[in-house]
Amino acid sequence: MPCAVSVAVIDSVSLNGNDITKNQVLLAELTFKVGDSIATSDLEQVLEQNRKRISNLRLFHEVSYTYTCTEGRVAVVYTMQERWYLYPIPILELADRNFNAWLEKKDYSRIDYGINLVRRNFRGRNEEVRVRLQQGFNKRLELGYRVPYISRTHKVGIDLGVADYRSRTINYTVRNNKQRFFEQQNGLPIHRTSFSGAVIRRQSVERQEGLRLSYHQEKISDSVAYLNPDYYRDNIEQRQYLRAELFKAINLRNNFAYPLTGSYFEAAVSHTLFLNQTGSAFTALRAKYVNYSKLSEKFYYTVGAEGQLRLAKRHAFADNIALGYRALVRGYELYVVGGQHYALFKQGVSYELLKLESMRVKQIKNPKFNRIPIAIYMNAFTDAAYAADKVYNQENPLANRLLAGGGFGLHFVTFYDIVLRLEYTLNREGDRGFYLNGRFPF
Repeated sequence: MPCAVSVAVIDSVSLNGNDITKNQVLLAELTFKVGDSIATSDLEQVLEQNRKRISNLRLFHEVSYTYTCTEGRVAVVYTMQERWYLYPIPILELADRNFNAWLEKKDYSRIDYGINLVRRNFRGRNEEVRVRLQQGFNKRLELGYRVPYISRTHKVGIDLGVADYRSRTINYTVRNNKQRFFEQQNGLPIHRTSFSGAVIRRQSVERQEGLRLSYHQEKISDSVAYLNPDYYRDNIEQRQYLRAELFKAINLRNNFAYPLTGSYFEAAVSHTLFLNQTGSAFTALRAKYVNYSKLSEKFYYTVGAEGQLRLAKRHAFADNIALGYRALVRGYELYVVGGQHYALFKQGVSYELLKLESMRVKQIKNPKFNRIPIAIYMNAFTDAAYAADKVYNQENPLANRLLAGGGFGLHFVTFYDIVLRLEYTLNREGDRGFYLNGRFPF
């Protein structure tokens, strides 16, 4: 019911459907509270913005709102459908960086298996407990616990983690921008252990900043040190280091899983200090910005850039990571490009082919599973990047030159934020092919 006055007062805020989630978790996300005055011309816009804030907690399948206005006093009701919060996800993964990198080898022993157990919204407070038990080609044990609020103001949280990694093989060097692996017959060639803790200042689900401290211990076998004395430099077989990182993120995307409008910014600066003279200290700076815009009814445009600077007197091969892992020029999925610094630019146009907000499966009675959203987008894109490498570039010709790729593909978005991309690409080197990937590309 529209308000007949120019300024309305929030008289009440009610929440329906949050059987597990505590009210205070959701109320803390709202930009208004009972007693606040809002111009009636802005009221629906404010209510919709706050609906998106609750939705982007990724605790609910859907969130809607209604309101009534009586004599200038507004009663707001947010209604939501909670997700299933316990995810016992079986692990059956390829041990390589991506499907196409594995396809080059077609080695069926390079498979990992186990279970990844995630308990989201633990205690109804948006806390998260993570346990990963992995065997197979790579062995992992990871434990994590995230608490978004430890203060009464709901502004400060913590994130704790411990990880142990062991593998039967190791990427001991790179030649012609292809990883070279060594598989050890007896024992394991690589073993990593880490402990981390972060204090996070959380203004909202969209704006966060914090400080992360971590301790790392890494060890390689003598065979690896023999094959590449520069792996940790100076023929060192093990090292220990401390890392401190300051980070900030501003996430104004309309949807965190597959954004179409809004913007995203993140930046971090870290310093790594090696113990017992096992390495040379270095400082790393990285930043990323992406803008998402709507061109017309079904066309969307994405453009963004990210980069990294790593400052050190000496560089070890193990730290010489630039393109081919987290940062990737599409079309170069089969290559890795090391470097101390890099810059990456991406852009793409998406066309919405199909969007079903909620397809109901009648055979499933549980409302947490019987409504499946489906969206399909056709996408055309171009990427470009440059990695600067003054240390390990002799045998890797893709360093210190412009990389460029483009192509088109189909993106599928469905149940529980699952994104699947099938893309055909062509790069500057003349390579072309189909690639299968998960997650939004930027």
